[in-house]
Amino acid sequence: MYICFPMGSELKSIVEGGESYSIEFSDESFSEGSINNKKFSWDVSKIDDKHFSIIKDNRSFQLEILKVDTTSKAFFLKVNGKNIKLKLEDRYDALLHQLGLEDLSSSKISNIRAPMPGLVLKLHKEVGQSVELGEAIIVLEAMKMENVLKSPSKGIIKNIAVKTGDAVEKNQLLIEFE
Repeated sequence: MYICFPMGSELKSIVEGGESYSIEFSDESFSEGSINNKKFSWDVSKIDDKHFSIIKDNRSFQLEILKVDTTSKAFFLKVNGKNIKLKLEDRYDALLHQLGLEDLSSSKISNIRAPMPGLVLKLHKEVGQSVELGEAIIVLEAMKMENVLKSPSKGIIKNIAVKTGDAVEKNQLLIEFE
Protein backbone atom coordinates (compact mmCIF):
# COMPACT_ATOMS: atom_id res chain seq x y z
CA MET A 1 0.00 0.00 0.00
CA TYR A 2 1.25 3.43 -0.85
CA ILE A 3 0.15 6.95 -0.06
CA CYS A 4 0.91 9.45 -2.81
CA PHE A 5 1.49 13.15 -2.32
CA PRO A 6 1.91 15.78 -5.05
CA MET A 7 5.54 16.74 -5.67
CA GLY A 8 6.60 20.02 -4.19
CA SER A 9 3.83 19.88 -1.64
CA GLU A 10 4.62 20.29 2.00
CA LEU A 11 3.96 17.40 4.35
CA LYS A 12 3.55 17.67 8.05
CA SER A 13 4.92 14.67 9.93
CA ILE A 14 3.65 14.17 13.47
CA VAL A 15 5.48 11.65 15.61
CA GLU A 16 3.49 10.08 18.43
CA GLY A 17 4.40 12.06 21.50
CA GLY A 18 3.92 15.44 19.86
CA GLU A 19 7.01 16.21 17.77
CA SER A 20 6.03 17.77 14.46
CA TYR A 21 8.14 18.28 11.34
CA SER A 22 7.46 20.14 8.12
CA ILE A 23 8.85 18.10 5.22
CA GLU A 24 9.14 19.00 1.54
CA PHE A 25 10.81 16.78 -1.05
CA SER A 26 12.46 18.49 -4.01
CA ASP A 27 12.55 15.56 -6.43
CA GLU A 28 10.59 12.45 -7.38
CA SER A 29 13.20 10.13 -5.89
CA PHE A 30 12.52 11.60 -2.43
CA SER A 31 16.29 11.71 -1.89
CA GLU A 32 16.52 15.39 -0.98
CA GLY A 33 14.41 18.22 0.29
CA SER A 34 13.96 20.14 3.51
CA ILE A 35 12.87 19.36 7.05
CA ASN A 36 11.68 22.43 8.98
CA ASN A 37 13.22 24.59 6.20
CA LYS A 38 16.65 22.95 6.66
CA LYS A 39 17.97 21.19 3.54
CA PHE A 40 18.74 17.49 3.75
CA SER A 41 19.70 14.59 1.52
CA TRP A 42 19.79 10.90 2.23
CA ASP A 43 20.47 7.62 0.51
CA VAL A 44 17.66 5.10 0.75
CA SER A 45 18.15 1.47 -0.28
CA LYS A 46 15.15 -0.80 -0.48
CA ILE A 47 15.87 -4.24 0.93
CA ASP A 48 12.35 -5.57 0.37
CA ASP A 49 8.80 -4.16 0.50
CA LYS A 50 9.00 -3.55 4.26
CA HIS A 51 12.70 -3.02 4.97
CA PHE A 52 14.93 -0.09 4.03
CA SER A 53 18.48 1.00 4.78
CA ILE A 54 18.93 4.78 5.08
CA ILE A 55 22.12 6.83 5.33
CA LYS A 56 21.69 10.46 6.43
CA ASP A 57 24.42 12.75 7.78
CA ASN A 58 26.88 9.81 7.82
CA ARG A 59 24.53 7.84 10.11
CA SER A 60 22.94 4.53 9.21
CA PHE A 61 19.28 3.75 9.95
CA GLN A 62 17.45 0.46 9.52
CA LEU A 63 13.76 1.05 8.85
CA GLU A 64 11.00 -1.55 8.93
CA ILE A 65 7.40 -0.75 7.98
CA LEU A 66 5.23 -2.60 10.48
CA LYS A 67 1.80 -1.34 9.40
CA VAL A 68 0.30 1.35 7.17
CA ASP A 69 -3.18 2.79 7.73
CA THR A 70 -3.96 4.54 4.44
CA THR A 71 -7.20 6.02 5.74
CA SER A 72 -5.56 8.01 8.52
CA LYS A 73 -2.14 8.20 6.79
CA ALA A 74 -0.54 6.63 9.85
CA PHE A 75 2.68 4.63 9.63
CA PHE A 76 3.87 2.22 12.29
CA LEU A 77 7.62 1.92 11.88
CA LYS A 78 10.62 0.39 13.57
CA VAL A 79 13.76 2.52 13.21
CA ASN A 80 16.95 0.96 14.56
CA GLY A 81 14.84 -1.23 16.85
CA LYS A 82 12.64 1.59 18.19
CA ASN A 83 8.88 1.55 17.43
CA ILE A 84 7.53 4.84 16.06
CA LYS A 85 4.03 5.88 15.04
CA LEU A 86 4.09 8.59 12.40
CA LYS A 87 1.12 10.45 10.93
CA LEU A 88 1.43 12.42 7.70
CA GLU A 89 -0.69 15.39 6.73
CA ASP A 90 -0.63 17.17 3.39
CA ARG A 91 -2.09 20.49 2.25
CA TYR A 92 -5.53 18.92 1.81
CA ASP A 93 -5.55 17.70 5.42
CA ALA A 94 -4.55 21.22 6.53
CA LEU A 95 -7.41 22.69 4.47
CA LEU A 96 -9.93 20.24 5.94
CA HIS A 97 -8.69 21.13 9.42
CA GLN A 98 -8.96 24.85 8.63
CA LEU A 99 -12.56 24.33 7.44
CA GLY A 100 -13.41 22.18 10.47
CA LEU A 101 -14.04 19.11 8.33
CA GLU A 102 -11.19 16.86 9.48
CA ASP A 103 -13.49 14.19 10.96
CA LEU A 104 -15.35 13.35 7.74
CA SER A 105 -13.50 10.09 7.15
CA SER A 106 -14.39 8.86 10.63
CA SER A 107 -18.08 9.71 10.36
CA LYS A 108 -20.25 6.70 11.04
CA ILE A 109 -22.51 5.34 8.32
CA SER A 110 -25.78 4.22 9.86
CA ASN A 111 -27.12 1.83 7.22
CA ILE A 112 -26.47 -0.35 4.19
CA ARG A 113 -28.70 -0.04 1.13
CA ALA A 114 -28.86 -2.33 -1.87
CA PRO A 115 -26.43 -1.06 -4.51
CA MET A 116 -28.53 -2.79 -7.22
CA PRO A 117 -31.63 -4.97 -7.57
CA GLY A 118 -30.97 -8.53 -6.47
CA LEU A 119 -31.71 -11.48 -4.23
CA VAL A 120 -30.53 -11.87 -0.61
CA LEU A 121 -28.52 -15.11 -0.53
CA LYS A 122 -27.03 -15.01 2.95
CA LEU A 123 -26.96 -12.92 6.12
CA HIS A 124 -23.70 -13.22 8.08
CA LYS A 125 -24.91 -11.32 11.17
CA GLU A 126 -27.97 -10.98 13.41
CA VAL A 127 -29.58 -8.04 15.21
CA GLY A 128 -27.53 -7.06 18.27
CA GLN A 129 -24.22 -8.42 16.98
CA SER A 130 -21.23 -6.14 16.66
CA VAL A 131 -19.40 -5.67 13.37
CA GLU A 132 -15.99 -4.34 12.44
CA LEU A 133 -15.16 -2.08 9.51
CA GLY A 134 -14.98 -4.17 6.33
CA GLU A 135 -16.55 -7.28 7.83
CA ALA A 136 -18.86 -9.27 5.49
CA ILE A 137 -22.50 -8.78 6.47
CA ILE A 138 -24.75 -9.81 3.60
CA VAL A 139 -24.45 -11.63 0.27
CA LEU A 140 -26.59 -10.26 -2.55
CA GLU A 141 -27.00 -12.01 -5.90
CA ALA A 142 -27.34 -9.68 -8.86
CA MET A 143 -27.02 -10.57 -12.54
CA LYS A 144 -25.95 -14.14 -11.59
CA MET A 145 -23.04 -12.80 -9.52
CA GLU A 146 -22.63 -12.95 -5.76
CA ASN A 147 -21.80 -9.59 -4.18
CA VAL A 148 -20.54 -9.52 -0.61
CA LEU A 149 -21.63 -6.30 1.11
CA LYS A 150 -19.27 -5.30 3.91
CA SER A 151 -19.70 -3.10 6.94
CA PRO A 152 -18.90 0.54 6.14
CA SER A 153 -18.06 1.23 9.80
CA LYS A 154 -17.70 -0.35 13.21
CA GLY A 155 -20.95 -0.73 15.13
CA ILE A 156 -23.82 -2.89 16.32
CA ILE A 157 -26.60 -4.14 14.07
CA LYS A 158 -29.82 -2.40 15.09
CA ASN A 159 -32.17 -3.80 12.42
CA ILE A 160 -32.08 -6.22 9.51
CA ALA A 161 -34.81 -5.19 7.08
CA VAL A 162 -34.55 -8.28 4.84
CA LYS A 163 -34.29 -12.05 5.16
CA THR A 164 -32.62 -14.75 3.10
CA GLY A 165 -34.50 -15.24 -0.18
CA ASP A 166 -35.92 -11.70 -0.36
CA ALA A 167 -35.80 -9.85 -3.66
CA VAL A 168 -34.57 -6.27 -3.16
CA GLU A 169 -34.65 -3.12 -5.26
CA LYS A 170 -31.84 -0.64 -5.77
CA ASN A 171 -31.40 1.66 -2.70
CA GLN A 172 -33.66 -0.52 -0.55
CA LEU A 173 -32.68 -0.48 3.13
CA LEU A 174 -30.97 -3.74 4.12
CA ILE A 175 -29.21 -3.17 7.46
CA GLU A 176 -29.28 -0.41 10.11
CA PHE A 177 -26.47 0.22 12.64
CA GLU A 178 -26.44 1.82 16.09
